[in-house]
Amino acid sequence: MKVSINRARHRLVAVAVLPFLLALAVDLLLFAALRDRLPTRLATHFSGGGTADGYADRGAYVVVNIGLAGGLAAVWAVLAATADFALRGARRLIGAGYATAGLTGYLMAAALYANLDAADGSEVRLPLWQLAAGLAVAALAGAVGARLLRLLDLPEVVPPPGPGAVERLDLAEGEVAGWARRAPSRTLCAVGVALLVVGGALTYVYGWGRAAAPLACGLLILACSCPYVTVDRHGLTTRPTVLPWPRVRIPLADVDRAVSREVKALSEYGGWGYRVRPGRSGLILRSGEAIVVRRAGGREFAVTVADSATAAALLNTLAERAAVR
Repeated sequence: MKVSINRARHRLVAVAVLPFLLALAVDLLLFAALRDRLPTRLATHFSGGGTADGYADRGAYVVVNIGLAGGLAAVWAVLAATADFALRGARRLIGAGYATAGLTGYLMAAALYANLDAADGSEVRLPLWQLAAGLAVAALAGAVGARLLRLLDLPEVVPPPGPGAVERLDLAEGEVAGWARRAPSRTLCAVGVALLVVGGALTYVYGWGRAAAPLACGLLILACSCPYVTVDRHGLTTRPTVLPWPRVRIPLADVDRAVSREVKALSEYGGWGYRVRPGRSGLILRSGEAIVVRRAGGREFAVTVADSATAAALLNTLAERAAVR
């Protein structure tokens, strides 16, 4: 018997978070067991040749490890909480999480062993074969995660919904109307916050230089995590709430018809963000309600946003008005 959707969702989130917690536990146990044999200044970053070029004290190693594992666990928890139950998409999601946990956990442990019995972190080296071994562990962990997903009693996958009904909004002659709505993404918010957490940890250990990239990416992702969607005399427009760009606009002359329907982020579009698939594209920030516009050339463009039925009806009316002018 299939379990309820809520229970299955909780199981999916638990399985998604599990590898990061296990990797963190293993690394912290290793650190506790080897602490007396580690130098005061640990080598924590290595160049392409394996030579140490970044250092941290023991306490900073623990802080970075907890921050990294916690941030990644939070990201995958949100992804699992908002994912649909398409088997292929869920398997990729869980497999990617286990592979990420396997790689990061192995490299953190390998760095500890590289520092073992060293007088100072400056004499530590991490051979390149350790990276290859980490990738092998990641592949094995990803396969384990995908296999573990088979043990979950997920609900049956519901076939994608139909194209939806083409509705129109009644407007009096000469009447002007517009529609606007923000479409926040919990997934992007979680990723942005996780990057800021990682950047903060790197700032604590290494300073601003190495933290600049994750901090900048985190701020950029947060800025784009809440698109602003409008329907007016210009057509359908999407852009970040706090930035004028990147912007996507479909003019009224390019609108064949617009409908409101449910979309599946993973099974229909292969993930989240700005997606391009054969015959379709879209700004897909979650699974659920979306306005789907069939353009004059036959391609579709979708935006996941609440109250999409009103937006689609208004867009159809405005497009018909523009066509008869």
